[in-house]
Amino acid sequence: MTIDPGVFTTRPLDPLADAELVHGWVTHPKAAFWLMGDAKLQDVEREYMAIAAHPHHDAFVGLHNGEPAFLMERYDPTEVELKGLYEAEPGDIGMHFLTAPTDTPLHGFTLGVITAVMETLFADPSVRRVVVEPDVRNSAVHALNKEVGFEVLREIAKPEKDALLSACTREQFAAATGGRA
Repeated sequence: MTIDPGVFTTRPLDPLADAELVHGWVTHPKAAFWLMGDAKLQDVEREYMAIAAHPHHDAFVGLHNGEPAFLMERYDPTEVELKGLYEAEPGDIGMHFLTAPTDTPLHGFTLGVITAVMETLFADPSVRRVVVEPDVRNSAVHALNKEVGFEVLREIAKPEKDALLSACTREQFAAATGGRA
């Protein structure tokens, strides 16, 4: 894996200052699996104010070469999203990511984003495994997950979707990406 589409960084999402930007991303048809397609600007503000106030959930704006380009959420799966739906292990962290829509796609960009997200999560030495719960129909993200080392554990039923519970250990990520973890 030798894709290097640029420099990726993250900063905390500001629910009010970033709402318009994020609204454009989460309501775009490409973001159908984000489940906010009909959201109003105020809905996005409310959603991300709730995340900012939650002790077990964080949101970040991802930057590509200094420009906003993706959304990243980090959560404690024993408290948010997956609470009671799987057997948590010590060091588990949950993750969501969404790339911004673009008219000029860059080959390998989304792989670069998920790799940067995983590196960010594994930069915390307490994180041993990343767990995700993408919609079973989201074949594009399943392929990306597999490319960075995720293993499908099983299908689970969530209130809003049927999901493929998947996990990636630090070792699986390092093996898939050539030792980046």
